[in-house]
Amino acid sequence: MIRTIRAKFIVGFFLIFCLSFLILNQTVKEIIRTSNQKIVTADLTGLKNNSNVYIRQAFLINHFKNNKLYFGEMAEEMVDELKHVTASNVSAYTVEGILLFSSDQAVFSGRNDDDLKQAIDGRTAYTITHEQNTGTVLFSYPVIIDGVKIGILRFSKDFNLLYKQSGRILDIIFYIALAIFTAAFLFSYLLSRHITIPLIKLTRASTEVKNGNLDVRIDFQRKDEIGRLAVNFNDMIDRISSQISTIERDRDRLKDLNEQEKRFFDNVTHELKTPLTSILGYAEMIREKGEADRAFFDKGMNHIVEESRRLHSMVLKLLEVSHRNSGGEAFEMVDTSKILHDVCDSMSFRAKRYKKRILCEMEENLFVHGQADRLRQLFINILDNAIKYSMAQSTIRVKAELHAGTVRYIFDNRGEPIAPDQLVNLFQPFYSANQKLKEEGSVGLGLSIVKSIVDDHAGTIRLVSENGHTIVYVDIPYMKAVIV
Repeated sequence: MIRTIRAKFIVGFFLIFCLSFLILNQTVKEIIRTSNQKIVTADLTGLKNNSNVYIRQAFLINHFKNNKLYFGEMAEEMVDELKHVTASNVSAYTVEGILLFSSDQAVFSGRNDDDLKQAIDGRTAYTITHEQNTGTVLFSYPVIIDGVKIGILRFSKDFNLLYKQSGRILDIIFYIALAIFTAAFLFSYLLSRHITIPLIKLTRASTEVKNGNLDVRIDFQRKDEIGRLAVNFNDMIDRISSQISTIERDRDRLKDLNEQEKRFFDNVTHELKTPLTSILGYAEMIREKGEADRAFFDKGMNHIVEESRRLHSMVLKLLEVSHRNSGGEAFEMVDTSKILHDVCDSMSFRAKRYKKRILCEMEENLFVHGQADRLRQLFINILDNAIKYSMAQSTIRVKAELHAGTVRYIFDNRGEPIAPDQLVNLFQPFYSANQKLKEEGSVGLGLSIVKSIVDDHAGTIRLVSENGHTIVYVDIPYMKAVIV
């Protein structure tokens, strides 16, 4: 197993360069082969056209009819003339493939005759034979006069010059590419040494620190990233030395966790694990089956998307829960009557999808000292729960008024009764009073977020379930507007 970075660099670069070199070499070979084939095809097409012109002229001059007998009679003369004109060896055959005359029979005998067989079947064909820098083409086609096949002509054409030039080009490209890749590999090797040697020294120094030696220091005369890394390493050791006593005094504080925090993280683990397990299961089955089962593929992908959205929503709500410890935006005088009115209007569209409606009654100028965005989130979460868990075709009543020096917000909806011992736990993260009624995709963080927002605004919240109604009371200290 390769353990060092230097060895990984060298082996990795070597494999990449070798693979790139082979791919480049094969690509160039394929391009040249295709180009040669096009050149050969174009040359043979011209050879065929010129031969056909000569044969037609011969038939017209001698007043021959277009039959097999006259083709055989003029075979010798035709072969000699075509050999002189085309600078290629030529053979003439009957339509059955019987040799009539050949300019050099030895050239055609003992060779691959696939082209001749295809010409007998009425097709034009050729076969290429090439070794290193030599190349020969056997080319056959049926001679047709006025739509009648009267014989077969077969040519042996020399393409040595073409393949010799191609071989020379391949050699030049091979040696140039080899030189480039060799230079690149050597540069990569030197670069790897330039990087890994300082890293080895840093590793040794960090080992000393791990063993308790805080007096070790590194001195690199470099201005690059590794030089800055050495400076940062030395600074880190200084900070560790100065803070080690503080760390030792505080290390025991992390051992004690209260039961609420343990239950919170246990629930987080469970809620995250459930959709992740489902996503992983579908992903593995889709990887095995691919698109072979399209219905299962669509079902699995839809499930993965929905579960991913659920995870995204869960993470956003977890962030909102933790926001209470992060400070957030500054508090200011906020008119909550306007905010609540806007929220009621916007949530009415969601309520209509559930075939419910929102009835909003409130006083004007209900000012509090708070954060507008978080108060809006407070109202949205309470109304969202009311919409999801109220009775069908019901009305959700929202009221805001001054009450004993506070602004009281009342959210009333008809719903399933909730036991008194469950009401207190509803504000705990991930808790649901009735798992059967819990909306798919809900993670049980809505009321926990609401509770944290109310606490941050020095308010109170309580939930009452009686006479088939679920009522949420929120009280936040009233702040009288100052008229300038």
